[in-house]
Amino acid sequence: MKKYRIALQLFTFSLVFISFIACDKDFANLDSDVVNSDIATDFTIKKDSFNIIAYSKRLGPVQSDGLGINSLGIYDDVYGRSTASFVSQVTPSSFSPIFGENVVLDSVVMYIPFFSSATEFDDEGELIYKLDSVIGDKPIKLSLFESDYFLRDFVPDGDFNESESYFSNKTIADSSPIAETLLEGTPIEYLNEDGTVNTENIVTISNEVYTLTEPDTEDDEDEDPQVIQTLLPGIRLVLKPDFWQEKILDQEGEAVLSSQNNLAEYFRGIYFKAEPVNDEGSFIILNVGTVSSNITLYYTRDNENADEDSEETTEQSTFQLTFGPNRVSFIENDFNLTLADGDEVNGDSRLYVKGGDGSIAKLKFFEGADLDEDDDTFNAFETWKNDFVETDEDGKFIKSKRLVNEANLVFYVDQDLVEGNEPNRLYVYDIENKTPLVDYFLDGIVNAIPSLSVINHLGPLVRVDDEPDGEGIKYKLEITEHINNLLLRDSTNVELGLSTTLNVNLEENFAQRPVISSDEDLTSPLSSVITPRGTILHGNNTEDETKRVYLEIYYTEPNN
Repeated sequence: MKKYRIALQLFTFSLVFISFIACDKDFANLDSDVVNSDIATDFTIKKDSFNIIAYSKRLGPVQSDGLGINSLGIYDDVYGRSTASFVSQVTPSSFSPIFGENVVLDSVVMYIPFFSSATEFDDEGELIYKLDSVIGDKPIKLSLFESDYFLRDFVPDGDFNESESYFSNKTIADSSPIAETLLEGTPIEYLNEDGTVNTENIVTISNEVYTLTEPDTEDDEDEDPQVIQTLLPGIRLVLKPDFWQEKILDQEGEAVLSSQNNLAEYFRGIYFKAEPVNDEGSFIILNVGTVSSNITLYYTRDNENADEDSEETTEQSTFQLTFGPNRVSFIENDFNLTLADGDEVNGDSRLYVKGGDGSIAKLKFFEGADLDEDDDTFNAFETWKNDFVETDEDGKFIKSKRLVNEANLVFYVDQDLVEGNEPNRLYVYDIENKTPLVDYFLDGIVNAIPSLSVINHLGPLVRVDDEPDGEGIKYKLEITEHINNLLLRDSTNVELGLSTTLNVNLEENFAQRPVISSDEDLTSPLSSVITPRGTILHGNNTEDETKRVYLEIYYTEPNN
């Protein structure tokens, strides 16, 4: 086996190494008091750049059931147009419900909140909300249908308990199509504010809350309506009650409301179909699976506890339907660009990274080599490793020659090709093991708001003049611990994947989705499946050498 015998003669080296392991972030600040030219003259901080092989990998339709969240709407960028719709089963708040006597259905309301966060107060002291997972502010046409397509839990002729898989191109695992005619069953109408039917099915997008009120009463000191509930920004539709009277309330005592299986066969679900308005629209990520997303039936019934002297002979009650257990997202793409697999040997001039069933990039460090059995020569990976560490005969780490302070992947946006709307975040991951890099878990900045989470490791897009809507310049993704694992912990030099992401928090549970592709093992990160956004990056073979993708490493080296 190879022997690396370069000895270090600096007696303080081990102390610095221990300090680095304890808090490597101190070294990331290259001008800090830990190591700089004023206090550590025996060390030199250097930076090297290393070429990588980067190429595009075309995705196919992705498995889109069981996502937890669903996409809806219209998105346009340099790649073309993506249109997202979904179908969902419903689950009642109780089975075999007893609605009561003399039931009168007052109203039916569907509410699905957006992902949002309170940012500030307005002049009247009301909270102002920022929408976190909404792209655009244009209205969309949203048509609701009772679906006639049965979403199966299991494959009829498959292995025991083999779950059925549904894909974004409206197919199932055996490539059988899901007919649009089955999804578009009986229309489910909703109303305008004046109570008339919304025949155009137009839904507006807003960051304003819904304030629900009731008329003033004699007991109140003012004449203002009384606020009974405030709902976060989202989609709130008042549905035409006739359908729900017949579909739900009139079925009291029937077997169709006695179990989830019976209900799923009787009422197979709701198809949410999105279309553009005046050839424009917005794209929304909806948390449809939360209990706050529901259809609520408001009705009046006899008050069974009322006596002869009671003035309250009736009472109000509700019955809810939530969305699930099965939901499937669909993506229809009308691409202007032809996406294809790139050159995995030499790399590409441009990297096409597009969410949904678009494209990812693959990255190879040091020509994709790893430790081998050849004792006589070093490959690219072994040469690099020998420059940084000393190892034993089996290639195991003995001691460092250089301390890695910070390692980054740097990608430049091709501003001549991208027309804006590029993703604010990219996600780099271990594509072979389908897991985040160790840096993801060690980032230290984990926030419930996706745009503010894991920002050290997955740095946001650097824009011109740091303006939110400025042209994208570059992404810098820190992978210091991944590089240290290659040097110090004998990790394998695996190929990495690069994808778009709308919510980096979704990757914490290794959420990868299978892809219909000639590569049977190909998967896509969940955060990429649900976003339509895409960008075009300079690859390692771009004609502009100043914008080639590279790996940069800052390290501390003793002055011998």
